[in-house]
This record gives sequence, structure tokens and C-alpha cells, in this order.
Amino acid sequence: MLCPYCEQDDDKVIDSRASDAGRSIRRRRECQQCDRRYTTFERVEKTSRLMVVKRDGTRTPFDPEKVLKGLQSACGKRPIPEEQKVSLIREVEEELMQLFEREVHSKEIGIRVARQLKSIDPIVYIRYASEYFNFQDLDALSKEVSDLQGEAPIFSTQSDLFNK
Repeated sequence: MLCPYCEQDDDKVIDSRASDAGRSIRRRRECQQCDRRYTTFERVEKTSRLMVVKRDGTRTPFDPEKVLKGLQSACGKRPIPEEQKVSLIREVEEELMQLFEREVHSKEIGIRVARQLKSIDPIVYIRYASEYFNFQDLDALSKEVSDLQGEAPIFSTQSDLFNK
């Protein structure tokens, strides 16, 4: 393990314990060169990796970090704790592992993340949905907001928006 401060490969483990209900190991380390302490986390990688089928048909291994980056981007400065975001991603990952053996379409991942966001923060949901579901015009976005509010759309067409 390279020290994040001096980048030397000379450390010792001070403390080690299970975290996240035994899914990962938290290790407290001390660099022997600069005497600074830092924490590392080890996570068991499952041998049967879930492959994500993207819109263009390419396949890549499922990476929760990519999903988390998209979620963080949608959250912006909204008051959602980082732990809640990580928990949401973990729940989605577990659901995907249970439902799909080897491959999952990226759309399925987006739907599951959006569903969770809808109950957490409607603003973040709209931000995420507008990017992920690629709304083509204001009507589609307006309809989604109206559905979320349980109301009829404010503007029936884009031209109504500019005429009012």
C-alpha cells in the first residue's frame, strides 16, 4: 500500500475491523517513513461480475463507482448525506445481483436508481431523470414533473410556455 502523503510503500496496520456488515474491511495504517496515519477499505470482489449492456450494445463490468458519480452529479448541492447515496447504490447493486445472472441493460440500472431517488428528493430525481432518460423537449420534462406532483401539466405545448 502506497502512503497517500509520501507515496512510500512502507506501512504497518494499526487496527483492522469489519465494516458495512462484514462486506468490507477497514484498516487503519501508519506510514513508517512519514509517521502519518490513514484509513483504507478492502472490499471482496465477487467472481461472477455483472456485465452492463449499454445503449450502443457494448458490455462493461458493473461499476458502482460510476453509478455513484452520476448520482453525485445529480445531487449537486442538495442536502443528501454521502452515506445515503452509498446506501442507495448498495441496495440497487444487491437488487441487480438477485434479479440478473450475468447481464443487465443500463436502462434497468437507471430505472432502479431513479425509483429510489423519487422517494428521497424529487429535485434530484428530476435532475437524474433528465440526464439519464434523455428528455428531448420541455414537454417530456414538464410531463415528468407533473406526474411527480400528481397534477396536470402547466403547459400543454412548448409554444404555450412562451405565450403565457
